[in-house]
This record gives sequence, structure tokens and C-alpha cells, in this order.
Amino acid sequence: MDGAGTHGPDTDPDIAGPHGPDTDTAPNPTTPHGPEGPPPQEPYREFAERYPAHIPLPPTGPRPVPGRGIFRPVTIRTGRDAVAAAAGYLRWLGFRDVVQPEERPASGVDLRAAGLVAQVDPSTRPTGLRAVECLWLNGLSTSAVSAFFSLAGYTPEARTRAAEVGLPLFVLDLTGTPQPVNRAADDLAAGGA
Repeated sequence: MDGAGTHGPDTDPDIAGPHGPDTDTAPNPTTPHGPEGPPPQEPYREFAERYPAHIPLPPTGPRPVPGRGIFRPVTIRTGRDAVAAAAGYLRWLGFRDVVQPEERPASGVDLRAAGLVAQVDPSTRPTGLRAVECLWLNGLSTSAVSAFFSLAGYTPEARTRAAEVGLPLFVLDLTGTPQPVNRAADDLAAGGA
């Protein structure tokens, strides 16, 4: 036999061959999708429509307010450097007459200005709940904005309490640049004094 006129999987267009149905034929009304065919698909959108060209990053650092200029950090080598870096940052935010006492008072407040109390923790352990609550109470008693700066970060309890009471928390890196840790700090960094 020469195979002329015979029908088999390789010659009959209505029967699937060894590699699936023949793609040049009309759809079979008995397909798994029914006689209506496959379900409708969303219209095709270009890549640029599906994926935006720029996704804004979440606020993580201070953004210069017009007229404020660029913050110039102080490299931190000692505890006094950490206090000086925080004082410079607060001045940059717009707090005037930020002063640091010669000796640290019992209240733990390292920096004061009109309408501001701030504390700096230069230790290598995360700042705890008690220190955050004490600073918050100092701010309440003087009707002032409170801000906390730490080199080693904060315990989870301290971060939770600061979020509850709206106390700005900042972490100082060794270059002396404060990084906001919570929403209150983001708001203070964005809006200034």
C-alpha cells in the first residue's frame, strides 16, 4: 500500500495526531470549554500599562523642605557626637536655640528648645520602653514636641508604645544621619518644626 486515500492520525485533519490537534483546522465543538469556546480573556495591555515605570518608595528618610537646604551630618565617635548630631538635625528641622546641657540631667533629656525636648541614647543596646515613656511624659509636662534618637535602635515594646503615643523615633547611623523609624518621625522629618 502506498497510503494514498487512507485516513489515520497523520492524515485526517479532524483527528489529533501524536503531538496534539492539528492547529490549522476549525475548533471542534466538543472541546472541554463547550461549544462557546474558551472563557473570554481580558484585553491585551502593553507592558507599560501593566507595570508602572516608577513606583514611589515609602518614606524612609528626611526630605528637604524648600528653603531648608541639605542636612550636613556629624560623624559619630563618642556619645557627645551623637548628641551634637541630633542637635544639628533638630536645628535643620527648624527648631531654634537647641541647647544641650553640660551634664546629663536625671530626666534623661539631652536637648531642649522652645517647644522641644529630645533624648539621645548613644549606648549599644536597643532603647527600652521605660526611656521612651519617660521622654513622652517629659514632653507632656512641658507641652513640647518630643523626639528620641538612638544608635542601636529600639525594643519592640518601645516601638509599639511610641507608635501609640505618637513619639518620633530616629536611629542615628555612624555618619550622624538620623533615619526615621516610625510614622511620627516621618511626619516630623517631612514637616519640620
